[in-house]
Amino acid sequence: MMEFLGTTQTASYCGPRKSCLLPEVAPTSLTHDSYQAYYLPGYRYLSSWRPSLFYKVSSFRPHEDGSGRLLAPLRPPTVLPSVRSALYARYSPQDWYKANANAIKGSEAYRHWAGHLNADSTRLMQDKDQLTRQQQESTGKNIGQRLADIDFWRSELSYELERLVTATRALDTAKRRLECAADEAQGPLQVVLECLYNREKRMGIDLVHDNVEKNLIQETDVIRSCQEKMRKLAERIDQQMAINRDAQHALERDLRDKNSAHFIDEKCYNLRNTSDSINYYHGVEKIDGTVTVPETWAKFSDDNIRYSQNARANTTTLCKEADHVLEVTSDDMWRQWTDTNLAFDSRISEIADSKNQMQAQLAKTLQQIFQTENTIMLLERAIMAKECPLKLAQTRLEARTWRPNMELCRDVPQFKLVNEVFTIDDTLQTLKLRLREAQDTLQLLIFNKAKLEHDLLVKANSLFIDKEKCMGMRKTFPSTPRLVGYV
Repeated sequence: MMEFLGTTQTASYCGPRKSCLLPEVAPTSLTHDSYQAYYLPGYRYLSSWRPSLFYKVSSFRPHEDGSGRLLAPLRPPTVLPSVRSALYARYSPQDWYKANANAIKGSEAYRHWAGHLNADSTRLMQDKDQLTRQQQESTGKNIGQRLADIDFWRSELSYELERLVTATRALDTAKRRLECAADEAQGPLQVVLECLYNREKRMGIDLVHDNVEKNLIQETDVIRSCQEKMRKLAERIDQQMAINRDAQHALERDLRDKNSAHFIDEKCYNLRNTSDSINYYHGVEKIDGTVTVPETWAKFSDDNIRYSQNARANTTTLCKEADHVLEVTSDDMWRQWTDTNLAFDSRISEIADSKNQMQAQLAKTLQQIFQTENTIMLLERAIMAKECPLKLAQTRLEARTWRPNMELCRDVPQFKLVNEVFTIDDTLQTLKLRLREAQDTLQLLIFNKAKLEHDLLVKANSLFIDKEKCMGMRKTFPSTPRLVGYV
């Protein structure tokens, strides 16, 4: 490396130019690329430096001698900055005396200031101690008043919660009564449906839409209507119970929060300066985690109590409505059950009368059939009795046809024989016609007998269904206590 005379190697103005963005590159060869730019005194505006540039720009340019050789340039003057700066690191005697006087005067001022500060600090500590005690007493009184307020609202919430729980239990009892009554009405409904099903087994003309069937259908509608009323009221009670549970949870949550706040405030109220559990909590006074003010705090509990009171009022109304519905539905079902039974009794009496009349008519029909059969038997005998006279008359006529020649005379016997044959034929026709009529009448009587027997069977079947099957199931009906939900 080349060195410049008159400068130190560590001088700031002869070192390599440093970049704040790129690291310094160490030279690896003695080529012209390994030389870096330097800032030299008197050459501050050169962006780079080479040894040849120094000779070009220096004020000491090379010159030639008489032989034409190039002589070395002149060296720059030597500069010593450390010695030059040391000439200015000296004070005058006047500065020394003035500095001592200022030090003594400042000490006196500091001492007087310290005396005043100590006296003021003593008074300040006494004032602040008194202020601290007053604030502690005031804070204690405020916490005590707060505890009294919390106790008041705790008692109000507890009283309202107890009344709400009692009302909810009564409402739950009313709901269970409605459910039991609806389930109990299912038995009579099954009986009515069974009666309708059994009456569908009636035969023939007895499948009539009579008063009994009308009452049974009406009874079905009444029971189902009563069940629907009880179910709808039970659903309303479910909704009200959900509201009651919501109000109860709000009261319990508020009461639980009041108990926690009372415990915390009571603990704070009992704390003293000598308590063991006190400690520093730096920055806690800067944290404001409050969400209410005394007005909204009191209004929150008051709103919970009012909400619970409204729920209790609705609960009382629903309980009274449930009692009324149970009484009305019980009376309606009892009344319709009685009307249907009366219709059954009337219908059974009508069927029994009709059956007795048919039985009497059947007995008469059987007697008439017996008489008609005897008449038919006599007619058949009479017809058989006319065969021989007819044969005799026809035999005589046939024999008389064999008379010879002029003996074939149409005499009185001939007329009598012909008249006899016609008379017997007419008699036979008349008897046979009467026989057919008697036989037809007998068939009609037999058909009527079968019809009467079938009608008697139908009436007996209807009587058995209404009297034995239906009325056998309708002998008992749930009692009034069971219909109103008491099991």
